[in-house]
Amino acid sequence: MTWDTATLGPVVLVQGAEGLLVDRAVQGLTAQALEADASLERTVIDASTYQPGQLSVLTSPSLFGEARLVVIDSVESTTDALIADALAYVAAPEADVWLVLVHHGGVRGKKLLDGVKAAGAVVVQCDVVKKDSDKVAFASNEFRRAHRRATADAVRALVQAVGADLRELASACGQLVQDVSGTIDETMVTRYYGGRVEVTGFRVADAAAGGQPAEAAALLRHALATGADPVPLVAALAMKLRTLAKVATLRGRGMDEAKALGLAPWQIDRARKELAQWTPEALAEAITATARADAEVKGASRDPVFAVERAVLTVARLAGGTRR
Repeated sequence: MTWDTATLGPVVLVQGAEGLLVDRAVQGLTAQALEADASLERTVIDASTYQPGQLSVLTSPSLFGEARLVVIDSVESTTDALIADALAYVAAPEADVWLVLVHHGGVRGKKLLDGVKAAGAVVVQCDVVKKDSDKVAFASNEFRRAHRRATADAVRALVQAVGADLRELASACGQLVQDVSGTIDETMVTRYYGGRVEVTGFRVADAAAGGQPAEAAALLRHALATGADPVPLVAALAMKLRTLAKVATLRGRGMDEAKALGLAPWQIDRARKELAQWTPEALAEAITATARADAEVKGASRDPVFAVERAVLTVARLAGGTRR
């Protein structure tokens, strides 16, 4: 089971290298134990400092009969004594004790993990979240748990900005929930976290859409040299062109219709100025080129760096009025 579905049992193994999810799993299990017995006695020890017989002392019948929660952290650094004692304990756990073993990854303690699983312990997997799609799902669920709505574009922009670390992503979601009212959209994410992806996305896109190929190329080279991934770079370019396309449909229309697009007034004003150097045909061609680059950086090409470079320079040339 996962951290958010973890159910308390006599013995629980929380396993995985995603620290935030491990912490949340343990917090959730602790909350369940407290709900079952408000007078709960909770003990947390580090596996690397475990002494022989310590588990027997911690799980022996309580003088006052209160339930006990024993959390043994960092089992990946376990002592041999803990392996022996824990394997003996899980074969016959105490009725009024919940034992939670936390293993953050690695090969140390495998004998204990195998024995705990074989004994029928509850196993909670907290594997590292690597894929952007999984991070998007995580962020979406963060907003959902907070009973807040966030647009798909906003969630993707947030992942691009702060998605390298799951703790930071969760913190960013919490900050937006606390500080922003109503639906959380892409504009709000850009306002709070645009600076975080300034070089790796938005500035590159702004320079390209503004018809400045030299500046766009320089910013792109810097972004790639500092480790930026081509996927969010293309996503930022696509986001920019979508905004231009939306605003292009408003020519001659009032602000009431502009509001329906979900764009802030400053976004509309800026896009209108940038559209002065775009023809409808050039914008359509730029969107097509970016869509092709999006597919290429996601696996359709062997050289994603070349794909994003070509897309950025193509957009910059089209914005400047140069057609192929």
